[in-house]
Amino acid sequence: MNKIRNLMLKTIMLGIAIILIEKGFGVSAQGTKTIPSFSVVLDPGTAKTSISGRIFLVLSKAESKTITPEPRWVDPDPFFGIDVNGFKPGEPILVDDKWQGFPIEKIGNIPPGTYWASAVLDINKASRKIFSSEGNYFSKSVKIVVGDMQQPPVKLVLDQVFHEARFPESEDVKLAELESKLLGKFHGRKVMIRAGVALPKSYKANKDRKYPAIYEIPGFGGNHFTALASPGRGKTSVEGEDVVHITLDPDCPHGHHVFADSANNGPWGKALTEEFIPFLEKEFQLIPETWARLVTGHSSGGWSSLWLQVKYPAVFGGVWSTAPDPVDFRDFQKINLYDPSQNMFKDEKGKDRPIGRRGDTPFLFYKPFSDMESVMGRGGQLGSFEAVFSEKDTNGNPQKLWDRKTGVINQATAQSWKKYDIRLLVENNKDALFGKLKGKIHVYMGEKDTFYLEGATRLLGDSLKKLGSDATVVIIDGKDHSSLMDAALRERISKEMAQALKAGKQKNQNPRQDQN
Repeated sequence: MNKIRNLMLKTIMLGIAIILIEKGFGVSAQGTKTIPSFSVVLDPGTAKTSISGRIFLVLSKAESKTITPEPRWVDPDPFFGIDVNGFKPGEPILVDDKWQGFPIEKIGNIPPGTYWASAVLDINKASRKIFSSEGNYFSKSVKIVVGDMQQPPVKLVLDQVFHEARFPESEDVKLAELESKLLGKFHGRKVMIRAGVALPKSYKANKDRKYPAIYEIPGFGGNHFTALASPGRGKTSVEGEDVVHITLDPDCPHGHHVFADSANNGPWGKALTEEFIPFLEKEFQLIPETWARLVTGHSSGGWSSLWLQVKYPAVFGGVWSTAPDPVDFRDFQKINLYDPSQNMFKDEKGKDRPIGRRGDTPFLFYKPFSDMESVMGRGGQLGSFEAVFSEKDTNGNPQKLWDRKTGVINQATAQSWKKYDIRLLVENNKDALFGKLKGKIHVYMGEKDTFYLEGATRLLGDSLKKLGSDATVVIIDGKDHSSLMDAALRERISKEMAQALKAGKQKNQNPRQDQN
């Protein structure tokens, strides 16, 4: 009887809720109308079967003509999310306080004002973008006024499907794609490795000529489309030496896979070095030699490029890493991950820990940044680190480094990250520094990096110096994350790359000299 009574009560309450929503009432715990009611419907004409994923409601101050832009790190529009399993076409889902929200935690706390409301159903498994990923469903924007007693209920219909832009190939820039057997086996689905390939002017007229390659890895949020700007920046020539400039795509569902083999993202480093590079060398007249493969990148791409050079010293002939993500986990953006007393959210004095600054003034902090990524569900920068460095948990997800409510660091997880600590990697492979890595490491960092990355780079530089390595690690005064790559540094890197190619070519022509 109790079960029947409870079922009847739930049915009555659901009926009351639907009536309130249909009449435009968003009701708080105190019974006061605070916001219009929201419902999200999957259009039966667009989707024919039930779908699982994560639904988002976004309230923007400006109208979006296409899909809603991705969440901003600074001053993001309010958005709310909830996971759904078997979301049936035609059956509305009501937005209530069970939905996670950021920067407004609960839907009932939205301040009065005019907004453009839209909804997204994230189902994609190939890109980090939670809104604008291939195959995602989204609604048209609807103008609403929160606080207006006459505002009718808001019904958002998911009747649009997002499709990624096609790569616009030309004579100068080509799209390279390869289905990876290694990644396909790991994920149990088709996985493509992609790159934008910028060709020098001499390429078309010299079918028998082979070229050195510069592999560039974009930072977080970037992809192979960056190659479209390469010819204009002169990247297909370094000090008069023609090269093929290859911009790799590091995008993945968890964020940026950094071309490291990981328990969550799969064997990206192995796939690149064993599958994609041999494919590119056959397709684009590349010299299949160590000295003719240089690698570079900025930010997350800076970490990626340094990792690839150190992890695969016989594959690459030199690295130019700029503003890399933490290369020593004793200073993970000012946090010593190996110290049990450290906390992600609070510093040693109990103050909120910043993660970003402009000059000396913090503008981003760990706790709200972490909260935002919790609502996103996937694809965030901090979560991207966990996806690369962590093992899988019992549910098949990346192990959490920190408690999302308290900021307490899980030391077991932190210790498991050691195999991705680049400083430890070079210390544990000292022989390579004087052999296959000799003369190959170049790292540049701004003295006041926007995201506090200079500390880890200093520690790496100190360690390399103590080991007697000839690695170049330079901290440049007055530069931050974005201002580091100025004309002077670009010119310096170009000259150093040209010198490396020249030296490599000479060694290759003289078989009596050692090949590193």
